[in-house]
Amino acid sequence: MQDVKPGGSFLLNCQWSPEELDQHLPASMKSYIAKNNIKFYIVDAINKAREIGMGKRTNTILQSGFFKLANIIPIDDAVQYMKEAAKKSYGRKGEEIVQMNYKAIDAGVDALVEVNVPASWADAVDAPVEKHYEGSEQMIDFVKNVLEPISEQKGNKLPVSTFEHSADGAFPMGVSAYEKRGVAVDVPEWIPENCIQCAQCSFVCPHATIRAYAADAEEMKNAPAAMKGKKMIGKGCEDYTFVMQVDPLDCMGCGLCANICPAPNKALVMKPLDSQMDQQAAFDYAVKHISEKDTGLSVETVKGSQFKQPLLEFSGACAGCVETAYARLITQLFGDRMSIANATGCSSIWGGSAPAIPYTTNKDGRGPSWANSLFEDNAEFGLGIAVATRQLRERLAAKVEKVMEKAEGALKEACQTYLDTQTNSAASRKATDALVPELEKAAANGCELSKEILKDKDFLAKRSVWIFGGDGWAYDIGYGGVDHVLASGEDVNIMVFDTEVYSNTGGQASKASQIGQVAQFAASGKAIKKKDLAAISMSYGYIYVAQIGMGANYQQTVRALVEAENYHGPSLVIGYAPCEMHGIKGGMGNSQLEIKAAVEAGYWHLFRYDPRLKAEGKNPFQLDSKEPKGDYEEFIKREVRYTSLSRSFPEKAPAMYSLAAEEAKKKYNRLTKRASENWD
Repeated sequence: MQDVKPGGSFLLNCQWSPEELDQHLPASMKSYIAKNNIKFYIVDAINKAREIGMGKRTNTILQSGFFKLANIIPIDDAVQYMKEAAKKSYGRKGEEIVQMNYKAIDAGVDALVEVNVPASWADAVDAPVEKHYEGSEQMIDFVKNVLEPISEQKGNKLPVSTFEHSADGAFPMGVSAYEKRGVAVDVPEWIPENCIQCAQCSFVCPHATIRAYAADAEEMKNAPAAMKGKKMIGKGCEDYTFVMQVDPLDCMGCGLCANICPAPNKALVMKPLDSQMDQQAAFDYAVKHISEKDTGLSVETVKGSQFKQPLLEFSGACAGCVETAYARLITQLFGDRMSIANATGCSSIWGGSAPAIPYTTNKDGRGPSWANSLFEDNAEFGLGIAVATRQLRERLAAKVEKVMEKAEGALKEACQTYLDTQTNSAASRKATDALVPELEKAAANGCELSKEILKDKDFLAKRSVWIFGGDGWAYDIGYGGVDHVLASGEDVNIMVFDTEVYSNTGGQASKASQIGQVAQFAASGKAIKKKDLAAISMSYGYIYVAQIGMGANYQQTVRALVEAENYHGPSLVIGYAPCEMHGIKGGMGNSQLEIKAAVEAGYWHLFRYDPRLKAEGKNPFQLDSKEPKGDYEEFIKREVRYTSLSRSFPEKAPAMYSLAAEEAKKKYNRLTKRASENWD
């Protein structure tokens, strides 16, 4: 409120009536309004946008409300100019969208409510609030002195000395957990009696705000009263309570979980945020006090993976983002031993926007190490991490061998197990955990070589090295580096978030864009077909290649990621990631359903190429998606990036749509041939 000058006007977008404001507004805000003679208005742009059909888009309503109050120009002129601008901006998206914007402009003018500010507000005083911080001393210091001032828009007042702790550019992990922004209008309510315990809701959640837990009797006994649960199903799980816990204050309200819930009677229903606030204490308790159990469920399954802690949480990605769903899953599978080289783009925005870092650590203090590089050299950056790590480990292994030569008993056994599991990242982690205590005992008894090894103990376990980036990087600007890294033969994994457009820099066409797709630099529709990055990479013969689509086949997604990671060589995984830029019908709450529809229509295909199968006399290429049953053109007309072509260039759109469908069919036929023959 301090930005509003005395006598100024303030417009608040909220769902409260004037009578409810006294209860909901903080005293400092009420006092400032009253003491400075602020003209106070409210508007329920949230529900107005829903009524109009604009979903969560409230900006047009608020913009016209601004012109109504600011009186910079006559309001009738402002409305006319805004409608002309809306026609120009949204005309290619169809008359229906234009009319919605017209209604939103009118609503912003008509729906404002002036608040009669009570005189008592001038004397309002906030009750003392005692904040309780949890975490390491470094984390608490960072949250209090960096995160909170920046979140309060006071970052420009911080002196340089505040950042002495991060002189090397490193920020503490897991800071995003302290934000608790509460930005969702509606969040999911879990209905245990309807739940079939598939964990698919947790699997698709972009922000890790709905999580599966197996709680024992003691954990449930000590849980907050608001925590819900039901008897867990599955052999060996009978003594556990299944909990699907929602985090209301970190949820983005996309509704993905509710939309994909396969239970006959939906187990998730979207409800107003206020009605679900009792679940926050339950979520905080679950994170802190419910331990991971050996349920017998393999982490390499959809359900089993969701009982692992996500080590990417509460990012600032768009509601419904698919990129973060892939990345979050990868951290559940390998996060405690990951190093990530990240290409500039969306994944650097949701992955490392200071100060709220969403990558975090588990209860053992382990999590992904992450660093960002530029478009043009991120692949090489990741290769450098892989090579340097390998060389360090080779040196350490040589020293472990020398220690083993003179060792006896438990130390000798631990050294041997470590050396036997060096190339298996999961087994290497366990072997390292067993080796380090034995080395510490030896070092205490004067073994100088053990002391040397312990100096670099963080490099003993095999790292899972991943290179993250979007299609603008992998297909275009960074392709030379991607090709170089894949051709190197090094044990490194590349994950491409394929949105088919430069999502973070304004929506430019990339080499991943499809025929007929409208984007910047392709305003009349992209005329040439999409670059086949997977086919180019498979031609080498020694690169593991997979194309995945989470919403189309959850298990194929997990299988491909696991196979890529345990392949001792370069791997490339390309994940289809619907984006805000696509203009999906119904919004990003349908992003996972859109992937399913894309595969059914033959727009996207699922497959894996595993060079290891050649040694078994098998076809290394496996086609995982079925013959397309849907209509290709009908599918693409669900997205504005295609339908806008028929409105702007109606004479050329049919031919481009037809050509795109024909190319998709040809590609499927090629894939089918490869799968049926022993293609290599």
